[in-house]
Amino acid sequence: MYPVVVAVLVLVASAQGFYLPGLAPVNYCQKGMFEESKCQTTVPLFVNRLNSEESIIPYEYSHFDFCQAADRSEMVVENLGQVVFGERIKPSPYTLEFMKDQKCVKVCTKSYKTSNKEDKKKLNDLKRAMNLNYYHHWIVDNMPVTWCYTVDSGNIFCATGHPVGCFVDATFRRKDACVMDMKYKERNTYYLFNHVDLNVTYHTGDGENWGSTFSGAGGRILSVRVILKSIKHNQGGGKDLCDTQEVMAIPSEFKEDLSITYSYSVTFVKSNTDIRWSSRWDYILDSMPHTNIQWFSILNSLVIVLFLSGMVAMIILRTLHKDIARYNQIDAGEDAHEEYGWKLVYGDVFRPPRRGMLLSVLVGSGTQVFIMTLITLFFACLGFLSPANRGALMTCAMVLYVCLGFPAGYVAARLYKSFGGEKWKSNVLLTSMLCPGVVFALFFIMNLMLWHKDSSAAVPFTTLLALLSLWFLVSVPLTFVGAFFGYRKRCLENPVRTNQIPRQIPEQSVYTKPLPGIIMGGVLPFGGIFIQLFFILNSIWSSQTYYMFGFLFLVFLILVVTCSETTVLLCYFHLCAEDYHWWWRSFLTSGCTAFYLFIYCIHYFFSKLSIHGVVSTMLYFGYTLIMVFLFFLLTGTIGFLACFWFVRKIYSVVKVD
Repeated sequence: MYPVVVAVLVLVASAQGFYLPGLAPVNYCQKGMFEESKCQTTVPLFVNRLNSEESIIPYEYSHFDFCQAADRSEMVVENLGQVVFGERIKPSPYTLEFMKDQKCVKVCTKSYKTSNKEDKKKLNDLKRAMNLNYYHHWIVDNMPVTWCYTVDSGNIFCATGHPVGCFVDATFRRKDACVMDMKYKERNTYYLFNHVDLNVTYHTGDGENWGSTFSGAGGRILSVRVILKSIKHNQGGGKDLCDTQEVMAIPSEFKEDLSITYSYSVTFVKSNTDIRWSSRWDYILDSMPHTNIQWFSILNSLVIVLFLSGMVAMIILRTLHKDIARYNQIDAGEDAHEEYGWKLVYGDVFRPPRRGMLLSVLVGSGTQVFIMTLITLFFACLGFLSPANRGALMTCAMVLYVCLGFPAGYVAARLYKSFGGEKWKSNVLLTSMLCPGVVFALFFIMNLMLWHKDSSAAVPFTTLLALLSLWFLVSVPLTFVGAFFGYRKRCLENPVRTNQIPRQIPEQSVYTKPLPGIIMGGVLPFGGIFIQLFFILNSIWSSQTYYMFGFLFLVFLILVVTCSETTVLLCYFHLCAEDYHWWWRSFLTSGCTAFYLFIYCIHYFFSKLSIHGVVSTMLYFGYTLIMVFLFFLLTGTIGFLACFWFVRKIYSVVKVD
């Protein structure tokens, strides 16, 4: 146990090592100082989708009437995970040259006429974006452009996006970013942040080999921070474009023609700290709220696991040792058969369950999800799937799931064969189609909603074809191959023979009845993960960067242990109560953890989010159902396999006449 704990702690400590193979640093330098092969002189700024915590429907940058890049045909290559997550990275109209400060550079001017219906629609889209607090997400040198501000606790929080604007309602309540400046005070007015100050911090490489080449005229970018301003620019008159105190106020009612000018300023600042390129994400991650709570949650979960493990070991091992010793006494004669306990059901404990086909399919699919999760989290712990490697986590998970059709088919086939099943073709088809089909059906329905809303999260038709191709041309054949080898294997031999006539199950107490036991079984596993679940949901719905994959891997191990121990413990009590229907109960006992996950997601929706609209609500619960269903397969399979091993073990060491 000690080496395992040490190994896990090492993974936890290394989880922050973001820059592993595949993410090389980029050297920048002043224009005309060095050969272009040695460094880049221009600093590309890319724009990504806009999203909101009040609406789950994200949009591309081009959906709104912002300034567009001159060459819009240039495409940024995105991986499968980015496309599925709805990221749409495009070039921006903002031009940056390394170490060249720029002040109030005009990007473009947008005009809106009251007589033009198209202009009204464009302006209404902007107002809706400000009312729902949509955020820009800009990228420079594979780093998010951050918007930093002081929170109530006095700490600095750096968000990985910045708002389009803000709104002051009819009651003079200043919403969202309007609280930052007293100038935003007119009621029923929108304030558009049409000017940005970009502060680029760079490291010259002093004291490092690569830095000596540039002699202070080059460097690597450490951070880009944005300061937002709402400015009604001076138009002509010889004045500086940005030399004004007027704000870009947009009335709720569009009664007069309107023009909006967009501009930006850039300042390059040499870093005076010891921060290096490899640790440049630290200032974002350190500002995340509640980071220290994760340490407490891990310690709390470990205490629960150790306590539960001690109880299970003490109750089961001591009791079983006495039971087995008593049952195996030669002189006991018929007394052993008069004992009240789990040996009395030895002739029925391996009786095939009802709906064994469905159970074998669920366990096979759960095995697929379990191995996928284990490998994905392991690679994430090593840093390969860090936030710096965009979309890598989802890409890895999907590719692994597709390629793990073999163990799914193998496990389902062996289990179904042990039940005496003969419809092997139906078993293979259901294993390859049922669970992936449920997930794809939910995903496709939500994708139709996103298509209808013209959202960037709507997966393109070509990507859907690619996903279907991976499913039918890779996953399904691998499932058939796995099932082929599973059926060729010799049938699992049970430790004891099954009686022809089923034994009558005595009246059960409230605690040993199926439903109470199943409901109780999910409490402890959920108790070990619910704090970590809060951070995961924040990263999904609140656009917070999740990076503690070492913690997550440790929590996953805690989940495996608690699901296994809880299911085994309850299974033992039910067998002692002479109830031998353990097959489905073992799967549902640990699988009930998913029920508590669903309840928590409902609580999170009403207490932490302020989502508006029927479509956004349906999308939230649609994605939640996918997550809960996969989690049900995962936890149910863990509990079933643990109980399967336990039952076979105890009945293989006891002597039966």
